[in-house]
Amino acid sequence: MRKKQAQILIVDDQEEILFSAKMILKKHFETIFTENSPKKIISTLSENDINVVLLDMNYRIGFEDGREGIHWLKEIKTLSPNTIVILMTAFGKIDTAVEGIKIGAFDYVLKPWNNEKLLEIIDKAVAESRKNNKKLVVEKTEKRYFTGTSQKIKQAYSIAEKVARTDANVLILGENGTGKYVFAEFIHQNSERKNEPFVHVDLGSLSDNLFESELFGYAKGAFTDAKTDTPGRFESAQNGTIFLDEIGNIPLHLQSKLLHVLQTKTVTRLGESKARPLNVRIISATNNDIKAEVKNKVFREDLLYRINTMEINLPSLRERKEDIVPMAHFVLDQIAEKYNQDNWRFEENVAPYLEKYPWKGNVREMENKIERALILADNNTISVHDLDILDFEEIQENDENPLSELEKTAIEKALFKHHGNISKTAEELGLSRAALYRRIEKYDLKN
Repeated sequence: MRKKQAQILIVDDQEEILFSAKMILKKHFETIFTENSPKKIISTLSENDINVVLLDMNYRIGFEDGREGIHWLKEIKTLSPNTIVILMTAFGKIDTAVEGIKIGAFDYVLKPWNNEKLLEIIDKAVAESRKNNKKLVVEKTEKRYFTGTSQKIKQAYSIAEKVARTDANVLILGENGTGKYVFAEFIHQNSERKNEPFVHVDLGSLSDNLFESELFGYAKGAFTDAKTDTPGRFESAQNGTIFLDEIGNIPLHLQSKLLHVLQTKTVTRLGESKARPLNVRIISATNNDIKAEVKNKVFREDLLYRINTMEINLPSLRERKEDIVPMAHFVLDQIAEKYNQDNWRFEENVAPYLEKYPWKGNVREMENKIERALILADNNTISVHDLDILDFEEIQENDENPLSELEKTAIEKALFKHHGNISKTAEELGLSRAALYRRIEKYDLKN
């Protein structure tokens, strides 16, 4: 029997599982990799074109909730979106595996598995991987980005297009959910590095003890579980772009280590003395007031100077009202395409509600609400009720509210506290700027 051309990675902390799965699969597929620690996933994916990952969901004794598997699933989908992931789980943990499917896993396998069933699932996964790889070149050149027509977002994209042609480091500022990842990817895709790796690192999720090993890599024997030489995220991004998300969350004592890498353009793995040269474009992002953090001495000023050769602010949806309805249609088309469905639309009366809703979570909140609505709606038509954006309207716009006097007092206090700053007052009160202006006029607080 001729083996199928495919590279499959099996990740499990039990050697007998790795041995058993490899014995079954190597009879049918060309290349089988096995790793007993999920920490090896990044280096294996960066060094090989892995078609399918068979991923266990638990690795530490006493922790059997599957959260590690979910974490590594997200890492794989970020680093290698076209790699197919199949989760392995025990019978009693199916709920977590189903959650994994919702966020991108192809399927799950119960342990102990049925050999025929395992081969059937992996065979389908390999076929799906080939389909993804055929689309890869087209997706890279035709990926759609929603820009919008508001002056602030057009200005941001105009700057992005200019800076993309250089190797200047970029700092993206903006509230949670404004699309900083998509914006960083846009810069990468419009640069000369677009055919090289784009590596996303969520610095906010890295614990202090993993910071150096994840970013800089480690040598065999550097610590107890360091059984092989392993490159870090910076090396994985060689010749491409590394996106340091939530950079404002790095503890002060670790910032000097990152600064050294940026200054010297080299990286030294833990347990080594050899500095390895880096050719990597740095894009960073934060939702924090980074300049205030510098002033308060919780963020190094010299590190800020290194990362913000060009600083770009992404506006919130509240600041680009004219883009809300077109963006909602764009998001709906994207999600419908994700689920291989056609001809979805909003009811005609939805637009004014979309514009009035505050969208505190910005684009991310919009994506979540529209995806949920698409799942729940009937007849390919999404209503205001499906979107779940009515409660705000009923509460915020009710002029007969018997608590209006309390509301007036609260607004007065907030305006006084923020010295009349409308943006900060609106944020504290949970209102849009427009809604706050209406109340200022209503209660005659203009002076």
